[in-house]
Amino acid sequence: MRCPRCGHSESRVIDSRLGRDGDSIRRRRECERCNARFTTYERVELQLPVVVKSDGRREPWDREKILRGLNQACQKRPISAEDRNAIVDRIEREVAGALDPEVRSACIGELVMRELKRVDGVAYVRFASVYLSFQDISEFMEAARRHHEQDGEG
Repeated sequence: MRCPRCGHSESRVIDSRLGRDGDSIRRRRECERCNARFTTYERVELQLPVVVKSDGRREPWDREKILRGLNQACQKRPISAEDRNAIVDRIEREVAGALDPEVRSACIGELVMRELKRVDGVAYVRFASVYLSFQDISEFMEAARRHHEQDGEG
């Protein structure tokens, strides 16, 4: 690991701890040349699938694209950047855990809606209205009714 101060490639680990999320290791390091201390994180690299779009095109997994959609839905809502990143982390773990080399974009949208529904109703409605391309309020009401029934609340 290169020192952020002097660029030297040799450092020693002073302390290692499990990261807050439980999926990473936080390491305090000290540069062997300039003695600067810095923190690094180590995490498992997930094998994420290729995304199959509704028109059949295939795209590489793009975490930032999911995060942009979440950021739009969560504007002016009490959902921190850390919470939005945690949502994407959960979606990535679920998709990677399926061990399928491809995932439909519709599946990703459903996972995002499920997470938002659990966290914030307004953000959920915002995301769902764009994702599901509602033409009028009756389409939205029908989708809300279906989701309500699927959750066993109806």
